Amino acid sequence: MLRKFFLTLSIGWFVCAVARSDTPPVAIFDVNDYGAGADGKTMTAALQKAIDACAKAGGGRVVIPAGTYLTGPIHLTSNLDLHLDGGAIVLFSRNCADYPLIYSNFNGPNTVACTSPITGDNLHDVSITGPGTFDGQGDAWRPVKKEKLSKDQWTKLVRSGGVVDPATATWFPSPNAIKDAEQLKQAQESGSPQTSEGFERFHELLRPALMSLNNCRNVLLDGPTFRNSPNWNVHPYLCTNVTVRNVTIFNPAYAQNGDGIDFDSCSNVTMTDSTINAGDDAICLKSGRDEAGRKLHRPTENVVISHCTIGTGHGGITIGSEMSGDVRNVTVSHCDLNGTDGGLRFKTVRGRGGVVENVRISDIHMADIRQGAIEFDMYYGIRRPAMRPEAVSDGTPQFHDFQISNVICDGAQTALNLRGLPEMPIAGISFENVHVTAEMPGQIINVKDITLKGVEIRTPSNGKVEIQNVRNLVTQEVEGISLLGP
Repeated sequence: MLRKFFLTLSIGWFVCAVARSDTPPVAIFDVNDYGAGADGKTMTAALQKAIDACAKAGGGRVVIPAGTYLTGPIHLTSNLDLHLDGGAIVLFSRNCADYPLIYSNFNGPNTVACTSPITGDNLHDVSITGPGTFDGQGDAWRPVKKEKLSKDQWTKLVRSGGVVDPATATWFPSPNAIKDAEQLKQAQESGSPQTSEGFERFHELLRPALMSLNNCRNVLLDGPTFRNSPNWNVHPYLCTNVTVRNVTIFNPAYAQNGDGIDFDSCSNVTMTDSTINAGDDAICLKSGRDEAGRKLHRPTENVVISHCTIGTGHGGITIGSEMSGDVRNVTVSHCDLNGTDGGLRFKTVRGRGGVVENVRISDIHMADIRQGAIEFDMYYGIRRPAMRPEAVSDGTPQFHDFQISNVICDGAQTALNLRGLPEMPIAGISFENVHVTAEMPGQIINVKDITLKGVEIRTPSNGKVEIQNVRNLVTQEVEGISLLGP
């Protein structure tokens, strides 16, 4: 609690100052004073003028009053509180050309990326506050899979324009997207030096996160709604001292790569009292991918997540699969998950490397989980793994030291799915007071040093969780788990 308290005090000095009698008032910069106008027309220049004036003054608050605004990318600065009044809606341009290509670092490797609608690099003491809304208008960027829509939704989408790839039953916003997608993949994986000029033809395929904060410290997000992102929604990367509270993050369930919030190689993170609906994982902890992530080795660590409500998404609370720089010291408590594909979801695969350790999860309520309630999968993306051991290397990932307690799940497809590697079992894991009602019990494979206390799995057929290659299993008051698996 002390760490959380002092972390909160350390950020957003300019926000706290308005409530203190011993400090001068924070300077206010109203975007309408710089020519914005809440008329739904572009305000890119006016907003940036207000932000630049704030920076020149040494910091303060840039206010966006109630109204609808259209803008290109917003470039944040240090010592800035960007405040959206209630009723303020900021719509980002649907023209990809408004977001220049940049040379960036994403998931470890250097690459060409697209400027995010909200972006900040190497900043300190930056916050976004207030009850207003940022809308990325991501439907102008995203492909859509037919399987994720109803028949009427699909028909309406196809009639709106764009083009359908018959091979994958996927709709794309423009004809160029289909023919360029494979060539983009080849260019990214070629190992050749990348330049923004060489990637210009792929501009519309380089979908940005709605908000990207890179290498920033003392970050506060308090109050706003972030919705409808072109790719991931909120992406703090290489950031330190990050507080997220009272935010709403929304993407439609069909949003391709539409993660809610991804804390990526971040330290000292607190997220509380927020609501997330996503098209992919909702709250996700990452730390780079494969060799590039291991080489950078910036762990996501010292994370507190509590009192969050999660709806749609591939995973509710997730770690991975990009966790090559390690994830550790994570506490999750008092969260509600309703209608998520997977509940608690931890995933990796050979080649990632990295260690995930010291994770504490408690007081979680889940309902109507479409797939697995609790999943540990070290074969992520491999449908039918051979389960044969391989040599241990720096690309061998590790999961160990998890404590999961006081969890109730009212309905899931599968209760428990734990798949460790034969050469690197999931190790040091405990379940206490866990009660799951599901269609299928699941499996525990390649795990060692596991404790089950007060665990109850209920299925219509009264089936048992299958256990294979489990060493040092300690049980007490357990129902629905076979202790004599093959």
